Amino acid sequence: MNQKKVRKIGVLTSGGDAPGMNAAIRAVVRTCVYNDITPYGIREGYDGLINNDIYKMDASSVKHIIHQGGTILRSARSKAFMTDEGREKAWKNVEEIDFDGLVVIGGDGTFKGAMAFGARYNFPIVGIPGTIDNDIFGTDQTVGFDTATNTVVEAVDKIRDTATSHSRLFFIEVMGRDAGFIALNSGIAAGAEEILIPEKNRNINHLFESLQQTSKRNKSSRLVIVAEGDKNGNVYDLERQVQERFGDRYETKVTILGHIQRGGRPTCADRVLASRLGVNAVEALMEGQHYVMVGTRNKQIVYTNFEQATKQNPEMDEKLLQVAHIVSS
Repeated sequence: MNQKKVRKIGVLTSGGDAPGMNAAIRAVVRTCVYNDITPYGIREGYDGLINNDIYKMDASSVKHIIHQGGTILRSARSKAFMTDEGREKAWKNVEEIDFDGLVVIGGDGTFKGAMAFGARYNFPIVGIPGTIDNDIFGTDQTVGFDTATNTVVEAVDKIRDTATSHSRLFFIEVMGRDAGFIALNSGIAAGAEEILIPEKNRNINHLFESLQQTSKRNKSSRLVIVAEGDKNGNVYDLERQVQERFGDRYETKVTILGHIQRGGRPTCADRVLASRLGVNAVEALMEGQHYVMVGTRNKQIVYTNFEQATKQNPEMDEKLLQVAHIVSS
């Protein structure tokens, strides 16, 4: 592959926001400046690429943002970019600015959009995994996951106080439509008695048996962490079924944590991860890499092609599941 000098790089954030995205933007911009590359910010994800909402950045553009949640570039899920017409408009803007590559920060949908665009126009794109769900293959951890789990743990710790004070059984729903990483990790850290995740399709009878054992031990309060994608259905349906069966033993409550899991200042771990990935994303473009996601494996930087990152699911740690079972018994 013939490499040419990289002179201009655009950066965007797409899909759901995640704490640490700003740290990644900062790293991309400052790595560009360090290497005499002009960075451009693209607002509103791929919609900004279509609508030419693009502006030149410099080192001062990203000062005082490493600690901020959300994304200064804002984010969107672009329906227009899924069409040939939308991608053609985006390409015209890419040509007009004369970009040499893009860094896209997001998750599965972001990388699929990058694949479609790159395949059509043979244009260099490198991805940074930014999603709280940690559901991207090719990296041990995604930007935003550590902060989200810490947010959940803090909330659950507070819920336990009232659960214990009033002898209640709380069902706490956390994000994770297709993956249970937030539920599993926060459930262990917060001392939940049960953790329900999509990867382990345990039916309602398993929960009934567990509650029966709790009742025999005269344990009056209990916390059940439920990933929103758990196969047993709506968390309110779960609560209703348990109330019908154990209403004489437990007063049941439901808390849905919702979008507080996406907000807030990123943790140290997310800031460091985002900074590492941002630097290496720019360096990957400088080295002539195309259509890869930069991630970490065993603390080392690795590259995974977009197709593999989007088609292959990360595996749930079976040993961690065993840990959850043991410490909750």
